[in-house]
Amino acid sequence: MLHRTIAEDRICITQPTHAWVSGQLAQAWGNEQFGAIAPYHAVCLGAEQHDIGWLPWEAAPSFNPDTGYPHNFTEVAPEAHTQLWKGAKHLAMPMGRYVALLVSLHGTGLYERFTHWKESPHSTQLVEAFLKQEKAFQQELIHRLEQDPAYAPYVTPEAIARNRHLVATLDALSLMICMAVTKPQQFEQVPTATGETTLTLVPIANAPTQFTLEPWCFQADQVTVTFEGRILKEKSPDELTMRDRLATAPWVTLTATLHPSTRKN
Repeated sequence: MLHRTIAEDRICITQPTHAWVSGQLAQAWGNEQFGAIAPYHAVCLGAEQHDIGWLPWEAAPSFNPDTGYPHNFTEVAPEAHTQLWKGAKHLAMPMGRYVALLVSLHGTGLYERFTHWKESPHSTQLVEAFLKQEKAFQQELIHRLEQDPAYAPYVTPEAIARNRHLVATLDALSLMICMAVTKPQQFEQVPTATGETTLTLVPIANAPTQFTLEPWCFQADQVTVTFEGRILKEKSPDELTMRDRLATAPWVTLTATLHPSTRKN
């Protein structure tokens, strides 16, 4: 779950909803500079479902007594977080092997990029065990996909690296959009048709619904995404109250539109 504020109201947006935005961006992705997504449908679905492991947690989110709200996704303890990601591949597998591979790769990629877990011996033990298990799963799945002519071209090291970085990019873009960032954000290692580049997302006049993106990586002249959240107007004293309030909280539909930058290089 991630949070944003609108007119002093706390808007709670689930991880699967944020991933849905990633999927919407994936469907619009690609042009001469950035190339095409391949395999298109599997990667788009993998982007859309990359946080599927959060479904059980989102059904009964844990409570942060320091804030009076559900835990933000960055506040979930390693014990719970690794369990969510262990289960993600099993939830994704019914959607297809390549989807499950991308979901698993995204989970291990998060721990490889964000290494604060190494500060604690306990969390280090948990995460290292998780990474060992996931990588064994990934290698076995890659081996199976190599035997399938439909997927063999997409499990080369180069193809996997490209699609892994693409899902990570879509994830990061979606997070910034859903949280309505007010400062420019940069995203590195973004795959292009011939290599990699850095994207820059800039809010327009601090508006929570309008952004520019440079260089432009989409097919259309602008891209609009739609997603939903729930409004929590007050803090809760305990987890049970928080869950009850969340269950009956009013829903809000949100949109955001991306535009090419008009800046001159």
